[in-house]
Amino acid sequence: MEVPLITRDEEGFEEARFDRIFNRRLPDRQPAAVVRAETEADVQAAVRLAHDRGWQVAVRSGGHSWAQWSVRDDALVIDLGGLREISYDEESGIVTASPSTQGGAELAPYLAERGRFFLGGHCPTVGIGGFLLQGGQGWNARGWGWAAEHVVAIDVVTASGELVRADATQNSDLFWAARGAGPGFPGVVTRFHLQTRPLPAHFAHTVQGFHLDDFDEVMTWLHDTHGSIADTVEIVALTKTDLTVSAEPILLVTALAMVESEDEAEAALAPFRANPALDRALFVVDNQPTTPEKERARQLEDNPEGHRWAVDNAWLSGTAAEVVPAMRRAYTTLPNDKAFTIWFSMAPLRELPDMAFSVQSEIYLASYVLWESPDDDERCQSWLAGAMADLEPVTVGQYLGDSDLSRRQLRFMSDEAWARMQQVYADRDPDRLFVSYLAGPGGATNRNYWLASEG
Repeated sequence: MEVPLITRDEEGFEEARFDRIFNRRLPDRQPAAVVRAETEADVQAAVRLAHDRGWQVAVRSGGHSWAQWSVRDDALVIDLGGLREISYDEESGIVTASPSTQGGAELAPYLAERGRFFLGGHCPTVGIGGFLLQGGQGWNARGWGWAAEHVVAIDVVTASGELVRADATQNSDLFWAARGAGPGFPGVVTRFHLQTRPLPAHFAHTVQGFHLDDFDEVMTWLHDTHGSIADTVEIVALTKTDLTVSAEPILLVTALAMVESEDEAEAALAPFRANPALDRALFVVDNQPTTPEKERARQLEDNPEGHRWAVDNAWLSGTAAEVVPAMRRAYTTLPNDKAFTIWFSMAPLRELPDMAFSVQSEIYLASYVLWESPDDDERCQSWLAGAMADLEPVTVGQYLGDSDLSRRQLRFMSDEAWARMQQVYADRDPDRLFVSYLAGPGGATNRNYWLASEG
């Protein structure tokens, strides 16, 4: 069959090279060609074409990767934006969706009409493909688990161009890898089958705003408290500039209860009234009803289109006396009024199922720096590097979804999972048709770089 191929010398290649790429700090990397697939047959034909021409294959789902993993030198980019499918089975509660489906803007309202909910990405425009492959840090991950845990099956085009179903009983090696391998997955997922959950009947939030002078006291209290709070509550502490409150960045402690009743929300959010700095708060919103739509709209405001981004993250572990000072630069010295840093609770940790995603801790920190002018590139990226360097003494590893391994390599899988991934590659893609991780000339190490010389 004829493949819808756009090569470097054809009109439209530049548009196709960066189509739907969210981070506008665009790389110089030059793919060999782009296929805008509209059917699974297109994907199969593209994989076979790449094999015949000696190209590697890169895959684009939603285009939200901060490192633009789908833009790879001399590779064939298979763009899945043209695969458009959402369907729901009422008997099983399973929704089936294409990888470029936006979790908040498309999948969430579709499910809400049916009284159902899925743990999609917080930013509404994030596609589910890369999000799920990297583990999927979605709504209330501390209570409901990683979104990848709710993937029950995938449809995959393999390195040979074959379309297969992978689940717990068939092609189980691909199913295992698809839940955490991220851009290292050796195939093209064309369809996800996801177990949904009932849409919570009641959403309510508590929000407390503080001067940054209160950072140490507030974050020490939160560090020591968050593991005891009901697991129906998503807990995030962030520093951002909110010009409706102050011209300077402020610290926000936020708690979103996703429950079945007002009484349940009241009980779940009550512990936040014990914050020792509450009498100095700039403002307090206490157990106020909200909606998923309002929460997603706020996320969209914090993640505007058309900006240059640098993002990095760390899983943190240690006492408050160790962790809070290490976070201070990331929280109290933001480089501009658009940047923000988040602290995300995963406590108490739940045991993970058997899947490639295998590194986490009770505290997740990520800094998001966005700006508009290339003149600010060096300053903003240098600030981020410094903030992350301060965290190294309490860093366990990182989450692929907010990573750029070409700039900084940290551990993102357990040693056992990493070894198992090498076997999946050997079995499924021995010639390495798929590009894997963008991680410099030596490839991904799955080691914290400051320990790479040890053993």
